[in-house]
Amino acid sequence: MSGLSRRGQNLVAAAAVVLLTVLSLLAVGLLGNPAGPGGGGRLVAGCTVPRLAGTEVNVTLTNMGGPVMRPRNGMMGGAMRLTADRGAVARGTVSFLVTNAGSISHEMVILPLPENQVPGTRPVGPDGTIDESGSLGEASGTCTEGSGEGILPGTSGWVTLTLPPGRYELACNLPGHYAAGMYTQLTVT
Repeated sequence: MSGLSRRGQNLVAAAAVVLLTVLSLLAVGLLGNPAGPGGGGRLVAGCTVPRLAGTEVNVTLTNMGGPVMRPRNGMMGGAMRLTADRGAVARGTVSFLVTNAGSISHEMVILPLPENQVPGTRPVGPDGTIDESGSLGEASGTCTEGSGEGILPGTSGWVTLTLPPGRYELACNLPGHYAAGMYTQLTVT
Protein backbone atom coordinates (compact mmCIF):
# COMPACT_ATOMS: atom_id res chain seq x y z
CA MET A 1 0.00 0.00 0.00
CA SER A 2 3.05 2.28 -0.08
CA GLY A 3 2.08 3.55 -3.57
CA LEU A 4 -1.33 4.78 -2.33
CA SER A 5 -2.02 8.17 -0.87
CA ARG A 6 -3.00 8.42 2.79
CA ARG A 7 -6.66 8.80 1.72
CA GLY A 8 -6.37 5.73 -0.51
CA GLN A 9 -4.87 3.69 2.35
CA ASN A 10 -7.74 4.72 4.63
CA LEU A 11 -10.30 3.68 1.99
CA VAL A 12 -8.64 0.27 1.56
CA ALA A 13 -8.58 -0.25 5.35
CA ALA A 14 -12.24 0.76 5.67
CA ALA A 15 -13.22 -1.58 2.83
CA ALA A 16 -11.35 -4.43 4.53
CA VAL A 17 -13.22 -3.82 7.80
CA VAL A 18 -16.57 -3.76 5.97
CA LEU A 19 -15.71 -6.94 4.04
CA LEU A 20 -14.67 -8.81 7.23
CA THR A 21 -17.85 -7.67 9.00
CA VAL A 22 -20.04 -8.89 6.12
CA LEU A 23 -18.20 -12.24 6.03
CA SER A 24 -18.64 -12.65 9.82
CA LEU A 25 -22.36 -11.94 9.57
CA LEU A 26 -22.72 -14.41 6.69
CA ALA A 27 -20.86 -17.11 8.67
CA VAL A 28 -23.12 -16.63 11.71
CA GLY A 29 -26.20 -16.69 9.46
CA LEU A 30 -25.12 -19.85 7.64
CA LEU A 31 -23.52 -21.75 10.51
CA GLY A 32 -25.60 -20.49 13.41
CA ASN A 33 -24.41 -18.78 16.56
CA PRO A 34 -22.50 -21.31 18.70
CA ALA A 35 -23.33 -19.24 21.77
CA GLY A 36 -27.01 -20.10 21.38
CA PRO A 37 -30.04 -17.91 20.67
CA GLY A 38 -29.32 -14.30 21.45
CA GLY A 39 -25.63 -15.04 22.08
CA GLY A 40 -24.22 -14.98 25.56
CA GLY A 41 -23.06 -18.60 25.58
CA ARG A 42 -19.87 -19.61 27.34
CA LEU A 43 -17.47 -22.50 27.08
CA VAL A 44 -17.73 -24.87 30.06
CA ALA A 45 -15.88 -28.19 30.11
CA GLY A 46 -15.69 -28.41 26.34
CA CYS A 47 -19.36 -27.46 25.81
CA THR A 48 -20.90 -24.20 24.63
CA VAL A 49 -23.50 -23.51 27.30
CA PRO A 50 -26.27 -21.01 26.48
CA ARG A 51 -27.28 -18.27 28.86
CA LEU A 52 -29.22 -20.13 31.57
CA ALA A 53 -32.38 -18.67 33.09
CA GLY A 54 -33.03 -17.99 36.78
CA THR A 55 -30.74 -18.93 39.64
CA GLU A 56 -27.81 -21.06 38.51
CA VAL A 57 -26.68 -24.02 40.62
CA ASN A 58 -23.32 -25.45 39.58
CA VAL A 59 -23.13 -29.20 40.21
CA THR A 60 -19.92 -31.24 39.97
CA LEU A 61 -19.88 -35.02 39.46
CA THR A 62 -16.71 -36.88 40.42
CA ASN A 63 -15.42 -40.41 40.91
CA MET A 64 -12.17 -41.90 42.10
CA GLY A 65 -10.72 -45.16 40.93
CA GLY A 66 -12.44 -45.55 37.56
CA PRO A 67 -15.40 -47.71 36.62
CA VAL A 68 -14.60 -50.79 38.73
CA MET A 69 -14.56 -50.35 42.51
CA ARG A 70 -14.49 -52.86 45.32
CA PRO A 71 -17.84 -53.12 47.12
CA ARG A 72 -17.81 -52.66 50.89
CA ASN A 73 -20.67 -54.37 52.78
CA GLY A 74 -22.53 -54.81 49.50
CA MET A 75 -22.35 -51.06 48.84
CA MET A 76 -19.87 -49.17 46.71
CA GLY A 77 -18.51 -47.16 49.64
CA GLY A 78 -18.18 -43.43 49.06
CA ALA A 79 -15.92 -43.43 46.02
CA MET A 80 -18.13 -40.98 44.10
CA ARG A 81 -19.50 -37.52 44.83
CA LEU A 82 -22.19 -35.16 43.57
CA THR A 83 -21.68 -31.65 44.98
CA ALA A 84 -23.56 -28.39 44.44
CA ASP A 85 -22.12 -24.90 44.90
CA ARG A 86 -25.09 -23.96 47.08
CA GLY A 87 -27.47 -25.80 49.40
CA ALA A 88 -30.43 -23.45 49.11
CA VAL A 89 -32.10 -21.27 46.47
CA ALA A 90 -35.24 -19.15 46.24
CA ARG A 91 -38.30 -20.69 44.60
CA GLY A 92 -38.83 -20.10 40.91
CA THR A 93 -36.65 -20.73 37.89
CA VAL A 94 -33.52 -22.70 38.72
CA SER A 95 -30.92 -23.83 36.17
CA PHE A 96 -28.52 -26.64 36.98
CA LEU A 97 -25.17 -26.61 35.17
CA VAL A 98 -23.79 -30.10 35.72
CA THR A 99 -20.09 -30.76 35.02
CA ASN A 100 -18.60 -34.24 34.97
CA ALA A 101 -15.11 -33.96 36.47
CA GLY A 102 -14.84 -37.75 36.75
CA SER A 103 -13.46 -40.45 34.46
CA ILE A 104 -16.76 -42.24 33.67
CA SER A 105 -20.25 -41.09 32.60
CA HIS A 106 -22.63 -39.60 35.17
CA GLU A 107 -26.02 -37.84 35.31
CA MET A 108 -28.08 -35.74 37.71
CA VAL A 109 -31.75 -36.38 38.52
CA ILE A 110 -33.89 -33.99 40.64
CA LEU A 111 -36.26 -35.77 43.06
CA PRO A 112 -38.58 -34.34 45.74
CA LEU A 113 -37.31 -35.29 49.20
CA PRO A 114 -40.06 -36.17 51.69
CA GLU A 115 -40.02 -34.30 55.03
CA ASN A 116 -38.92 -37.35 57.03
CA GLN A 117 -36.28 -38.63 54.58
CA VAL A 118 -32.52 -38.01 54.71
CA PRO A 119 -30.56 -37.72 51.45
CA GLY A 120 -28.82 -40.94 50.46
CA THR A 121 -31.37 -43.26 52.12
CA ARG A 122 -33.54 -44.22 49.14
CA PRO A 123 -33.75 -47.99 48.62
CA VAL A 124 -31.39 -49.24 45.92
CA GLY A 125 -32.84 -51.93 43.66
CA PRO A 126 -31.13 -55.09 42.43
CA ASP A 127 -30.07 -53.20 39.29
CA GLY A 128 -28.13 -50.70 41.44
CA THR A 129 -30.53 -47.79 40.81
CA ILE A 130 -33.18 -45.96 42.83
CA ASP A 131 -36.82 -45.41 41.86
CA GLU A 132 -37.02 -42.22 39.76
CA SER A 133 -40.81 -41.93 40.07
CA GLY A 134 -41.70 -38.32 40.69
CA SER A 135 -38.50 -36.98 39.11
CA LEU A 136 -38.83 -33.32 38.15
CA GLY A 137 -36.14 -33.49 35.48
CA GLU A 138 -32.58 -34.44 34.77
CA ALA A 139 -29.33 -33.38 33.18
CA SER A 140 -28.01 -36.49 31.49
CA GLY A 141 -27.04 -35.34 28.01
CA THR A 142 -23.53 -34.40 26.92
CA CYS A 143 -23.27 -30.73 25.91
CA THR A 144 -27.06 -30.40 25.79
CA GLU A 145 -30.10 -29.68 27.92
CA GLY A 146 -32.16 -32.40 29.57
CA SER A 147 -32.13 -36.14 29.00
CA GLY A 148 -29.50 -38.19 27.22
CA GLU A 149 -27.26 -41.20 27.57
CA GLY A 150 -25.10 -39.71 30.35
CA ILE A 151 -22.73 -36.78 30.65
CA LEU A 152 -19.35 -37.89 29.34
CA PRO A 153 -16.16 -37.22 31.34
CA GLY A 154 -14.84 -33.67 30.94
CA THR A 155 -18.14 -32.28 29.63
CA SER A 156 -21.33 -30.68 30.93
CA GLY A 157 -25.11 -30.89 30.64
CA TRP A 158 -27.84 -28.64 32.01
CA VAL A 159 -31.52 -28.42 32.84
CA THR A 160 -33.81 -25.53 33.80
CA LEU A 161 -36.87 -26.08 36.02
CA THR A 162 -39.43 -24.09 37.98
CA LEU A 163 -39.17 -25.32 41.57
CA PRO A 164 -41.68 -24.64 44.36
CA PRO A 165 -40.51 -24.46 47.99
CA GLY A 166 -39.40 -27.80 49.39
CA ARG A 167 -36.48 -30.18 49.80
CA TYR A 168 -34.99 -31.93 46.81
CA GLU A 169 -32.41 -34.64 46.34
CA LEU A 170 -29.97 -34.30 43.45
CA ALA A 171 -28.68 -37.75 42.55
CA CYS A 172 -26.77 -39.71 39.93
CA ASN A 173 -28.88 -42.76 39.15
CA LEU A 174 -26.56 -44.75 36.93
CA PRO A 175 -26.13 -48.29 38.33
CA GLY A 176 -24.18 -48.22 41.61
CA HIS A 177 -23.56 -44.46 41.64
CA TYR A 178 -26.19 -43.46 44.23
CA ALA A 179 -24.97 -46.14 46.65
CA ALA A 180 -21.41 -44.90 46.07
CA GLY A 181 -22.29 -41.43 47.40
CA MET A 182 -23.62 -39.46 44.44
CA TYR A 183 -26.38 -37.40 46.07
CA THR A 184 -26.91 -34.10 47.85
CA GLN A 185 -29.79 -32.00 49.16
CA LEU A 186 -31.09 -28.72 47.76
CA THR A 187 -33.59 -26.66 49.75
CA VAL A 188 -35.90 -24.29 47.88
CA THR A 189 -37.32 -21.47 50.05
